[in-house]
Amino acid sequence: MRKEYWVLALGAVLLLVLALGWGGEEEPVTRVDLSRREDITLKTQSEAITYAYLPQYSHTISFERHRQLVDYLAKRTGYPFRQVFPDTFDEHVKMVERGEIDISFSNPFIYIRLARSGARAFARILEESGQPDFYSQIICRKDNRAIRTLDDCRGKRWIAVDPGSAGGYVFALDHFLRHGIRHEDFAEIAFAPGPGGKQEKVVLAVYAGKYDIGSVRNGTLDLVKDKVDLEAIRVLAETRTYPGWVYSVRRGFDPGRLAVIARALLDLGRGGPEAAPILEAAHFTGIIPATDADYDSIRDLEARITRED
Repeated sequence: MRKEYWVLALGAVLLLVLALGWGGEEEPVTRVDLSRREDITLKTQSEAITYAYLPQYSHTISFERHRQLVDYLAKRTGYPFRQVFPDTFDEHVKMVERGEIDISFSNPFIYIRLARSGARAFARILEESGQPDFYSQIICRKDNRAIRTLDDCRGKRWIAVDPGSAGGYVFALDHFLRHGIRHEDFAEIAFAPGPGGKQEKVVLAVYAGKYDIGSVRNGTLDLVKDKVDLEAIRVLAETRTYPGWVYSVRRGFDPGRLAVIARALLDLGRGGPEAAPILEAAHFTGIIPATDADYDSIRDLEARITRED
């Protein structure tokens, strides 16, 4: 017992000696002159160019439609690209304003909002029709006997895509106004809920009978043909056509890089074996140059809606 006691006591003494630094040489003291400083900059990889498709459809559809196109741009320009996915139209606009989206693919009504923050159009698409414009369709269930003409929409429940959706709301609103039907003439105007996929949700809501009428951009019905019996849907009216979807670049983006990207897009738009599958996936038939002035008719539309409603 006494032996164990002395072993423990000796161990405690040795630990104390080591802690106090006894029995060894002192470490040399290094003096630091705090008056002399040097800023150090960490080297980071260049950030990818961000590319966003306005969320008119689900993120899955947006990704699949533009995946090959974004890959093509990266390969053709030598710049790294990253596709980003805003949940709403408003979030898309704010991300462009904050510089978080470099290249935006949007409808013309959202574009004129982006232009107010310094974004500028540089290319536009040819739709699957081969034309550089598109339109809105106002739909209802075919078996809804209460709706036969546009005037029958008075007092009915209308579901639209989003307040900023050109084909899914704005064009249809203008069409109603031109026929003397105003906001207050509807029992309700609702907008498709949740992030992305709003065009599809409008068709599904009308198909399910939750709303009497809906407004979508042309081409949407074909997109949902596997989810909805299109024989049950009737196109009540189609609006006039307006300038189509547009590529724009945020304020402050490097002009040299933009020139390279624009050239790559326009080359793709001319077609060819390499371009065909990319354009088909994106549902374009071509890409042509665009200027801000191409969208003055949309500004006139916005002013007319504001004035008349």
